Amino acid sequence: MSVMWHEIFEQPQALARTFKAERAHAEEFAKLARKKKFRLIVLVARGTSDNAARFGRYLLEVTTGIPCSLSAPSVHTLYHARLDLRQALVVGISQSGEGADVNLVLKSARRDGAFTMGITNERGSTMARLVDEVFLVHAGKQHTVAATKTYTGQLLAFYLLAAALGSHITLETVSEIPGRVKETLRLDDEIRALVERYRYMRQCVVVSRGVNYANAYEFALKLIETCYVLAGRLSAADLMHGPIALIEGGFPVFVLMPPGKVFQTLKSLVERLVSLQAEAVVFTSEGAHLPAGVSRAIRLPGEIAELYTPIPYIVPGQLFAAHLAEAKGLNPDKPRGLQIVTRTV
Repeated sequence: MSVMWHEIFEQPQALARTFKAERAHAEEFAKLARKKKFRLIVLVARGTSDNAARFGRYLLEVTTGIPCSLSAPSVHTLYHARLDLRQALVVGISQSGEGADVNLVLKSARRDGAFTMGITNERGSTMARLVDEVFLVHAGKQHTVAATKTYTGQLLAFYLLAAALGSHITLETVSEIPGRVKETLRLDDEIRALVERYRYMRQCVVVSRGVNYANAYEFALKLIETCYVLAGRLSAADLMHGPIALIEGGFPVFVLMPPGKVFQTLKSLVERLVSLQAEAVVFTSEGAHLPAGVSRAIRLPGEIAELYTPIPYIVPGQLFAAHLAEAKGLNPDKPRGLQIVTRTV
């Protein structure tokens, strides 16, 4: 099996380590946050970490009420704009902590009055040294280019940050996530068998909405970088505003459809996909009632509130990409033209 596959299976332990190591840190940061009274949160990242930031934006706005935006690094690195970031929390997210553009944004933000924070897997990184506060992901060394355990570790760090800044996230429930992931990994054999159907897939769309919207981006990225599949990633709402014209008979559409506020919207979309005779593959819960005609359904075990679904719900996508790459005769550990650390400005 690939190193990517092994790192996917390391996630329950990596998540448990991160939670244990950073829980008290989150509780301590809550005291500082009350004094700072942040009025704005800005997230800056690239690649997989940018997908984690996309999740963070949803989670933080929903649970804290603080407006949250995704930074455009070029505003700082190319246009050298001066922003008023007083009472702002600017968070950089990077597996390696060595993304040059992300770190330049953090330096610029600090100059402009922001309180800066890093979320990284590397304690001794440039990012960890330059920010005011750092939350560490304790995932262990990442050996494969395609990030898996560091991505879910970053999501866990956002739960800890959300718990520090608001009252809607309970650390007790967050502590259950590693066990949820362990249960989800039992789907491995089912997913390995499923990918054979998609051995020759060259294009597809991945769809979700709400707190799992980031996972649509992350699943698609894994298909792009490890399987060389042209994978679009869209919210259900955006798909209906034009791109639905792309969908025809047999076109693969992967839908991340957890229980909760987004379920009915996504169920309506799936019904439309079935009417178009698309190849609709749905990732959902054990008890979900799906429309007739769904091509395939991957059902995650147990019941979990929607806010806490994103980490378990990306795991089947990670497994799918790892197995599909091998079915295609590709090495998911060393995608062509890529390195673990990518430096851009």
